[in-house]
Amino acid sequence: MNRPMDRVSSINRGMTEGLKPLESVDIPPMKDKVGDEEWAIRVDLAAAYRMVAYYGWDDLIFTHLSARIPGPEHHFLLNPYNLMFEEVTASSLVKVDVHGNPVEPTPFITNPAGFTIHSAIHTARDDAQAVMHLHTPAGQAVSAHNEGLLPLTQTAMLIRGDVAFHEYEGVAVDLDERERLVADLGEKNAMILRNHGTLAVGKNVGECFIRLYYLERACQAQIMALSAGDQVNNPPQGSAEITAQQGAVGLPLAANLLAWPALKRKAYRLDPSFAT
Repeated sequence: MNRPMDRVSSINRGMTEGLKPLESVDIPPMKDKVGDEEWAIRVDLAAAYRMVAYYGWDDLIFTHLSARIPGPEHHFLLNPYNLMFEEVTASSLVKVDVHGNPVEPTPFITNPAGFTIHSAIHTARDDAQAVMHLHTPAGQAVSAHNEGLLPLTQTAMLIRGDVAFHEYEGVAVDLDERERLVADLGEKNAMILRNHGTLAVGKNVGECFIRLYYLERACQAQIMALSAGDQVNNPPQGSAEITAQQGAVGLPLAANLLAWPALKRKAYRLDPSFAT
């Protein structure tokens, strides 16, 4: 039986064997090789990568956003491990199966930690069409607080009731952790990974991104509020629960009809190459 460290070493060897630094990126076009539905998902996910970079939420190449391709195979799209988020395009996204193997030939590699986290949620939750995970300083700071996300702002109250927690187990390369991730997430749509970062799921890329935006903004505001001193104004009793109910109804509506279409327009204005 392999020990956890043996498994980690094996993964690291498999990833780096024969790998050479890329001086330039040549991305084979995929639009004519996939169906219209898959292409639309690829474009949305690539836009999400670009917007993560725009907001400064990226962590070099080390976090990941994914989206499921419809069908019984549970295939999903994941970023190439060696591209910056502002380099990600619809064609560069790697389609992997439930074992982390590329479905089609690709010049890119994938992140084993990304596969562990995303495969767990995509496989267990049919409604989790998109899964996004970040390591922002604000998200990591809140993840290190004993009490996690506090109801200090409207944004926090809108999402706080939908946030689960998962204890830190090390870099997520051990496939055994998937069961615990899924159990901790339950039916909630956002998660704080203790001492690690933030995560959100959604019925599509746009909904997932907006949910993650709310969570990240809430974390950022919490750190700013607490760093300003100990005279914090707590909301009136019961207001957090009312706001959470409003968020459960309003967030999907705002995401799908308002905020995400606006963000995609912004992504096109910034650099339309993401949709190639």
